[in-house]
Amino acid sequence: MLLVVLLKVVVAAALLLAITLVWLELRHRLRPASPLRLSAGSFTVEGHPDWIRVSGDVTIRNPHRRMEVFVPELDLHPTLLGRGDLGGVRLRTHVEALHPDEETRPDGYWAAYIVKSRKSTRARLSLEASAEPGTDLQALLDTLWLEVRWVNYGPFGRIWRRDGILIPLRRPTPLEGASAPWRAGDRCQVLPVRTHLLGTLDDPETVLRHYAGGLVQPGDVLTIGETPLAVMQGRYHHPETVTPSGLARLLCRVFHPTSSLATACGMQSLIDLVGPARVLGAWLIGTALKLIGFKGWFYRLAGDQARLIDDVTGTTPPYDQTIVLGPDQPEDFCARMAEALGIAVAVVDVNDLGRVKVLAASRGCDEALLQRALRPNPAGNANERTPLVVVRPA
Repeated sequence: MLLVVLLKVVVAAALLLAITLVWLELRHRLRPASPLRLSAGSFTVEGHPDWIRVSGDVTIRNPHRRMEVFVPELDLHPTLLGRGDLGGVRLRTHVEALHPDEETRPDGYWAAYIVKSRKSTRARLSLEASAEPGTDLQALLDTLWLEVRWVNYGPFGRIWRRDGILIPLRRPTPLEGASAPWRAGDRCQVLPVRTHLLGTLDDPETVLRHYAGGLVQPGDVLTIGETPLAVMQGRYHHPETVTPSGLARLLCRVFHPTSSLATACGMQSLIDLVGPARVLGAWLIGTALKLIGFKGWFYRLAGDQARLIDDVTGTTPPYDQTIVLGPDQPEDFCARMAEALGIAVAVVDVNDLGRVKVLAASRGCDEALLQRALRPNPAGNANERTPLVVVRPA
């Protein structure tokens, strides 16, 4: 009799859990959200010792088949990164609406605009930085972080969006093979490759060819950090654009304070990727297994992104203000780059504690070689700006 009662209790608990998971998933998937997406085109940089001008276009698309969304506000908030005191640098920004069905206002005022279903509009963004005569801006400035703050207004309410566009104002000269500072490793040679600060305006293949194409030879392995690849794919967002659910606020409290899932926005970012049912289910099963001595199952069940999300301060400026997700489809990326460059390519996650994780690698890549070569973390974890590392067997 007792066994029958216990069985009924277990069945009832399992049924209640299943209903809860289905309810959470449906509530998450059916919640109202803005369909608008902002993407940046190419930007031009004109330089002079006393001034620098930057201009480029952004496109706002509405892929929804029925919903129409208002864009009542759009403004620019630039941040300059440089190699000295930037207090004397003056900034002037301008937004020019390029709507397909309205004339451009000469005064630069952004009039509220409706982006209809399956339609798009554009805007031209420009910025001029100037300083006192005698100030060499080209030597002082390094990078422009141009944040577009815009409002979406529709059935989902009124929400602010923040899209950061990174525009390099100077780029390092690619290394040459004869003068490259190779480092001796464990039965291999290692070469960290410096690049400019990478962003969504960069094409990954172009970056690899430009900075490493003249250095590699058959048998080499070219690695790229998972975070630089993710930011080139646009997989980052500002925490202000995240609305933490009750589940995210609750679950984040049980993670170690140094974890990227220990904040409500970090946890919600994972929930938005894989769904609340998977996250809650992974936590319940992972906690149960942890009680009997099996650790790490939450991350296995929640998926790779659970380990790869970098919360605020987890990456180099200006991405230290954002939440950076793991890269999208790194296996396909490695296969395409290996075919394009003729060498093995790998996406890696390395830290100063000697941990080396190969997220993805092209066919035939020697992962044991990568473990030996990357354990000292030759790329560094600070602001070295060496996202690429060439590994050459001894």
